[in-house]
Amino acid sequence: MFCFIHCALLWFHGLPGVCQSAKDLVKKAEENGRGHSSYAEIKIQTVRPKWSREMQLKAWSKGNHLSMILVTAPSKEKGIAFLKKGKEIWNWIPSLERNVKLPPSMMSQSWMGTDFTNDDLVKESSILEDYTHNIVGEEFLDERKCAKILMIPKENAAVVWGKIFLWIDYKDYLILQAEYFDEEDILINRMRGYDIRKFGDRFLPARMVMEPADKPGHQTILHYLSLTFDQPINDRFFTTQNLALLK
Repeated sequence: MFCFIHCALLWFHGLPGVCQSAKDLVKKAEENGRGHSSYAEIKIQTVRPKWSREMQLKAWSKGNHLSMILVTAPSKEKGIAFLKKGKEIWNWIPSLERNVKLPPSMMSQSWMGTDFTNDDLVKESSILEDYTHNIVGEEFLDERKCAKILMIPKENAAVVWGKIFLWIDYKDYLILQAEYFDEEDILINRMRGYDIRKFGDRFLPARMVMEPADKPGHQTILHYLSLTFDQPINDRFFTTQNLALLK
């Protein structure tokens, strides 16, 4: 469905002598949610005060720099696909039978009419490489003790947000909440993770809810229908030529 350095701030994970910085926690959370590779089947519900709609996706990833998303339903959007390869983002549009390269200026725009941005789904920016990180507090969410981490963009980083807060669970390295602020320090979106389940050898929220701060009754709900990790995927799978062939 999200990174920091401050050497003076170290936190114990419950074992004597084991300490972690903010960046350590973000790195472990990202690794937990990504693995060396992953394949997911996802349902996304977009809810509005007077209507709602649903779509289904397949998503593949390998490391930090390769990912693919295919829309499988509804029929109107079926076959639309997205590829991230390094810093390049490509979109296959079946009705035009062509690939379109997305410019960085589109990363802050809505992804497929949902409350997620293009950057949220295809992750052009890196929460480890593009931000600095500081632990600014501790809070309990769903009875889990979490580090509250402030992420500030590095100078000249091509990112969407002015700052991000993450709440990361110390036990299983789960991102249970995120708040996204613009450059004027205004809260834009809040995301919460629910329904923690075991997927393979790790725990993750099976449901992620994104809500715009200034639009009551608007939300987008991402459900993981299935999620597997660390299966072999050849790098040659992640090509613009393959976007049109996905099924």
